Amino acid sequence: MPTINVQLFEGRTIEQKRAFVKAVTEATVETLGSSAESVDIILTEVKREHWATGGKLWSDAS
Repeated sequence: MPTINVQLFEGRTIEQKRAFVKAVTEATVETLGSSAESVDIILTEVKREHWATGGKLWSDAS
């Protein structure tokens, strides 16, 4: 039973999330040979002010 955790910036539409989890599920089934029903995907939305790269908050990026 694969469980896939994805962290992403908040702001995606529900349609984008549906398309994403469908595509990831299909790729998981194809590559790992698991059933779609056994694939769990957890989306964690993160505010840009809570994510930094290279010592700089994404909320500060121009």
